[in-house]
Amino acid sequence: MRLSNAILETIGLNNKKVSDQLDQLINSELREEELWQKVCDDILPNITDFSKHKVIHSYIFQNWDEKEKGPVPWWVPKIEQQKRTNLYKFIQKNEKIKKQTYEELHRWSVDNYDEFWEDTIKLLGIKFQKSFSKVVDSKKSFETPIWFPNAKLNIAESCFQRKDDDTAVVFQKEKGELQTMSQGELKLFSLKIAASLKKQGFQKGDAIAIMMPMTVESVALYLGIVLSGCAVVSIADSFSPQEIETRLRISKAKAIFTMDFMERASKKIPLYERIIEAKADNIFVIPLEKENPPQLRKEDTLFHDFLKEEKLDKACLCDPQDIINILFSSGTTGEPKAIPWSHLTPIKSAMDGYFHQDIQKGDIVCWPTNLGWMMGPWLIFATLINKGTIALYYGVPTSEEFGSFVEEAKVNVLGLVPSIVKAWKQSKSMEDKNWRHIKCFSSTGECSNSEDYSYLMYLADYKPVIEYCGGTEIGGGYITGTLLHNASPATFTTPTLGLDIELLDENDNSAQEGEAFIVPPSIGLSETLLNRDHHDVYFKDTKTSSNGRPLRRHGDQLEKAAGPFYRALGRADDTMNLGGIKISSAEIERTIGTLEWIHESAAIGVTPEGGGPSNLVIYTIADKEKISSTTKEQLLKELSSILKKDLNPLFKVSDIVLADSLPRTSSNKVMRRVLRKNYSKT
Repeated sequence: MRLSNAILETIGLNNKKVSDQLDQLINSELREEELWQKVCDDILPNITDFSKHKVIHSYIFQNWDEKEKGPVPWWVPKIEQQKRTNLYKFIQKNEKIKKQTYEELHRWSVDNYDEFWEDTIKLLGIKFQKSFSKVVDSKKSFETPIWFPNAKLNIAESCFQRKDDDTAVVFQKEKGELQTMSQGELKLFSLKIAASLKKQGFQKGDAIAIMMPMTVESVALYLGIVLSGCAVVSIADSFSPQEIETRLRISKAKAIFTMDFMERASKKIPLYERIIEAKADNIFVIPLEKENPPQLRKEDTLFHDFLKEEKLDKACLCDPQDIINILFSSGTTGEPKAIPWSHLTPIKSAMDGYFHQDIQKGDIVCWPTNLGWMMGPWLIFATLINKGTIALYYGVPTSEEFGSFVEEAKVNVLGLVPSIVKAWKQSKSMEDKNWRHIKCFSSTGECSNSEDYSYLMYLADYKPVIEYCGGTEIGGGYITGTLLHNASPATFTTPTLGLDIELLDENDNSAQEGEAFIVPPSIGLSETLLNRDHHDVYFKDTKTSSNGRPLRRHGDQLEKAAGPFYRALGRADDTMNLGGIKISSAEIERTIGTLEWIHESAAIGVTPEGGGPSNLVIYTIADKEKISSTTKEQLLKELSSILKKDLNPLFKVSDIVLADSLPRTSSNKVMRRVLRKNYSKT
């Protein structure tokens, strides 16, 4: 039966040849998935309007049974696409597995984790200067297993496995030209930084902070600090002086690298003066404009004057458990958790990139991020260890120029946060870009929106989105997608290889919907915290798994759908995610509590209807005289202003709810879950 005239009129398909072709396909015997594949290849390139694509997609999948088959797909892998993936090749070539499906591979990787990780480090080419006696010793504890006992390595050396003239980084400044740095140049730059640190008197294990945007210099600094045997302290370039001071204090950083200014949207944003305000000592400064260096304090140094040593002869050899990076993640007590990464953690990042984002030799990987968040170090290790090229754009990722950069740099893997995609959809600024080189997107940091992400796939002629959820304390993801599964926006298809998860309801029973717990052991999982008791945070009062291992608390709420699919439902604890930044309710409440008119408050993150990034909502018991004389808009502005000033300039209060009381437990703890539930009904 021909397509109805109503459908044809809706999509405005006046081209008879194309309409007949679409008719023929729809009336064929093809299954929905196969039909959608053909339509994407043969029909949709002739129809540029995404709204018309949605009509066709809805028509094809109108009888799709989600309860039986799972969420409706927007991308279905062809067999020739599957065969090109790292996953497929691994399944076919690994004689130990002798399996045919991804699900069987995942089960094997969990049950035989020592064999899986041994095979993985060989695949990744991880360089050990002294070999290990065994892969892992977990007899004493699954919480703190000993990986690669007796081994010596420096993980940064594994980032330089390509030829010297291969491109390591492609980058572009705002309104600038595309530039490149070869692997040989990056290696030499990093070794010079390591040698200069040694010359300055820094010792193995010293903590050295970086607070600057993602540039070729920050990449080289990161690798140079690791090569020297020191540990990077990650500080986001958006942080306030108070946040900077807190992280320098907790980490006991002995120095910090920064810029005088960074440039965003043609505006110069000060960094150096913020660090001075944070009472930092020993600051090394890279000028934004080399011809116009800043005036520094006596105790501070220009980067040019610091970088005077020849390259380091060889990297500092370390134990696998030695710290390379101190990152921070908010908990529920206000002060951020200081989470160390060891030389092991990048192996997890690189494994995820290899199997789940399918990063292959020569692939160009772009992920707008920052060394202050785990995805900055992840990008370095996941790309370089997998012999890929890092793509860095120095400007705003929502700008049209960013889209042109992705096109001109020929990006293959593009990582994003949902708020960026939402901005693109509103502006339509990426619709004229040729992103044919992209083989997949990846997304992390926030809950995504299905409508926005089907649009994202449309921008690259329907390439899949690999949803990716994890944390700083994991070194990557615990749940994700693959290029072997259908891609349905805003869903996951599998726990990552090498680890498993269990969902528990409020009564600690296994459930289809509940809090996610990780089943250890796995490389990448943190084993210590600098300012918390690690056991108390992740293992205290948790039950054991079905195979007798202690369950590790993570805090995300997930729902298991039909087939392999999962959906994210937000956080189970009092930590929220605002624009990709995790922050505790307690920290927000403490900050706004300094306002005299706030008597009591409770901060909650609320997922908007249709999904997407959380909105910050404040419940408050407030001074009646104040609220009677002030508009709601003024109250919101005042709340947002203090959060921007004292916590993060990116924070914004979406709504304020004036209350007479707050719901509490018998121990007087505010029940934020009740507030979230009540708010969703309003």
